[in-house]
Amino acid sequence: MKSKIALTALLIAAGTSPVLASPWAEVGDNQLRGDIELLAASGRIDNVTGQWPLSWDAIVPALQANGPYDDPALQAARQRVLTRAGMDQQPGLSAGLALDATNNPGLVYGFDGMGRGKGQAQANLSYNSASVAARLSLGAFSNDFSGRTTKLMPDDSFVSLKINDQAQVYAGWLSHWWGPGWISALALSNNARPMPQIGIQRAGGASSWPILNLLGPWQAEFFIGLLDDPRIDRNTGYNAAHISFNPLPGLEIGLGRTEQICGEHHPCVPLRDVFNVNNDPKNTDHTNDEGEIDIRWSHAIFGIPSEFYTSLMNEDSSPFTHSGTTHLFGTTIFLPMPSGSPLRLTAEYTDSVPTYDIFSFGNVMHGFAYTNGDYVDGMRYRGRTLGFSLDSDSRLLSVQGSWTDPQGRFYEISLHKAQISNPHNTEGNVVTLAPVNVNMGEARVSLPLPRMKLDLAVRLQDDQPRPKTGFTASVEAALRIAL
Repeated sequence: MKSKIALTALLIAAGTSPVLASPWAEVGDNQLRGDIELLAASGRIDNVTGQWPLSWDAIVPALQANGPYDDPALQAARQRVLTRAGMDQQPGLSAGLALDATNNPGLVYGFDGMGRGKGQAQANLSYNSASVAARLSLGAFSNDFSGRTTKLMPDDSFVSLKINDQAQVYAGWLSHWWGPGWISALALSNNARPMPQIGIQRAGGASSWPILNLLGPWQAEFFIGLLDDPRIDRNTGYNAAHISFNPLPGLEIGLGRTEQICGEHHPCVPLRDVFNVNNDPKNTDHTNDEGEIDIRWSHAIFGIPSEFYTSLMNEDSSPFTHSGTTHLFGTTIFLPMPSGSPLRLTAEYTDSVPTYDIFSFGNVMHGFAYTNGDYVDGMRYRGRTLGFSLDSDSRLLSVQGSWTDPQGRFYEISLHKAQISNPHNTEGNVVTLAPVNVNMGEARVSLPLPRMKLDLAVRLQDDQPRPKTGFTASVEAALRIAL
């Protein structure tokens, strides 16, 4: 039975992998993330899985040391992850094409969001060695196929250098997802296109240093980016730091800070401003900051791997006196199925109407999320929010289910109930010109084919962001081809 599962997973991956060389498990693949989260919730790997991209060096050693497994579902997930890691890290050159087209892009943009516009096409060339990984990814992006909005797209291009198997330094256009949510991430997500950046990421695992070893397995990342899009405060600097650690079995804690700094119309004294974390109405600074706290607990309850998580984003520094806190709550369970692969069910609620402090749910600060009086463009890039896809003063309740069949086909259904902006939001919302309530449903399938992967999505919604109105349906197709 074990050999049959392993052989099936290997054949699926070997015949159908349009992946390119990468030192990370990258943002955007819910099938891969589901396997990794299942293994983490089952205790097969550590629980530092809330900070993407995830270094393969933080995942592969534990899977190689602790297997095979008696549970067929876990063994299948382990084999899929190891096979994917092996292909991503295979030395040499690889090339591919990526195409995406739709009549209307998805309104809710989750971890596995597809196209951000109506069409995009990219050609990719990747190189991988024991210490260096690089990718050149060039293409075009369009919002309406008219030609007037077509833009050059270098997204997902990067060069990375490994340092002593403990860290990676990188430069390029890299997508991030920080936090435990599947549908939303508050401070930093893949909702907006990636900005040019340079950074460093710790690979993971526990530290042998005193004090740091109390954290258990941990991962950290810091990068500096440039918001080079058309904006009032042109060429605004951006920096972000995040650490996730696993101090107790099943418990992951994440702490993050993002910051806008310098740029046109602003004084630029980085050494003064980066380390000034005190920001409240009585002690303002010269930057636009966000702080994030993530907590996730994973455990097998009655033999069912389960996760319970929350994420809090503070617009100001004090969490108890003037925080401007946005909230996210969710739970995920992996239900056993007769075919072997479990059914993942996720329920998630996101509320970007900030509360005055973390727990003052009746005392809110309308229009405070992602906005700033000095940096009037806010925490946004190329017209999209860097965090929650529905922007400020919005609420989203989502239920999502996904499943992988024995042939490697991946199915996903999502239901969303959204309140986008509200009448008290005087700062505006980049998604809609006026408040609107929308109910949405999406069905997706990912089909592994010889040397390619086809993703198809059908979406229905009973209303649209203003100025549009009324029911709408959309179809989206994404094709990734290995050359």
